[in-house]
Amino acid sequence: MSQDKISKRRLMLVGTGFVGMSFAYSLLHEKGIDELVLVDVNEDKARGEAMDLADGLVYADTKMKVYAGTYADAEFCNIVVLTAGAAQKPGQSRLELVKINANITKGVCEQLKANKFDGILVVANNPVDIMTYVAWKASGLPKQHVIGSGTVLDTARLRVELSDLLGFAPSNIHAYILGEHGDSSFVSWTNSFIGCKSLLEYLDENQIDLMQLQNVYIDVRDKAYKIIDLKKATYYGIGLALKRIVSAILNNERCILPVSSYQNGEYTKYGYFISTPTVVGSDGATQILTLPLNENEQNRFNNSFDTLVKTINENLGDIIDLD
Repeated sequence: MSQDKISKRRLMLVGTGFVGMSFAYSLLHEKGIDELVLVDVNEDKARGEAMDLADGLVYADTKMKVYAGTYADAEFCNIVVLTAGAAQKPGQSRLELVKINANITKGVCEQLKANKFDGILVVANNPVDIMTYVAWKASGLPKQHVIGSGTVLDTARLRVELSDLLGFAPSNIHAYILGEHGDSSFVSWTNSFIGCKSLLEYLDENQIDLMQLQNVYIDVRDKAYKIIDLKKATYYGIGLALKRIVSAILNNERCILPVSSYQNGEYTKYGYFISTPTVVGSDGATQILTLPLNENEQNRFNNSFDTLVKTINENLGDIIDLD
């Protein structure tokens, strides 16, 4: 690793669309970043976004330099955040984007590899669990250095919904969306807590109908579709979710986030990326926490995992090496 890379903390953002720039804007309130490099297939767009963002630095909480660059800058970056890709349209599932975005992801990651990037790659284009797998295959990076945004946003939505239902601060609600960032996701209610108290016990003690949890899950699962119907795209929430992941990496927080991480026998699964509670720090996704799922939850995890594998096998054989 070069001395220049050690002495400065540089981030590269690939993709200056709504999601990418929502993330970039959120970094104006993240201290300790020296440089942010914007890369886009539309070079004028990247230059314009860099100029616009830089105008606000005098009022921001950071002294970082913002500029448009190229993949040649990747060699000196600690983290690359990949948001480039086709956006989800009204009525379209995330899985329907697979071929288009797989080709984009492969092309980006081959460029990163050719320019000697060896940092942490954070993937946010959809379907994110599959794109994280493609990025790992194409980049040549160690599996723990490739992280998908996973269900970090879904989990935030879940905690807000439960906060509204139960009246506790979202920060004191410990519950996770697991599995695909998509329609086959699920909540492990048996591993959900308010503070240190079991959520299911709390509901029982306070005579709150358990069926309300299913309504909460449906609202969370379908939230993106509702937002897309109303305003054509979602970006602020995922932008802040990406900032949370990047902060954990930069500051070596070793916090637990439901990112899309490589499964190596956890939950009985191997060889692919899916969202599970994972320790995230300066060396990437360092440890997966295996929750004790009941039979129904394990079946739902199996279904979600198998859905992703089936989609990969049916769509990506001509794009990446599946061996």
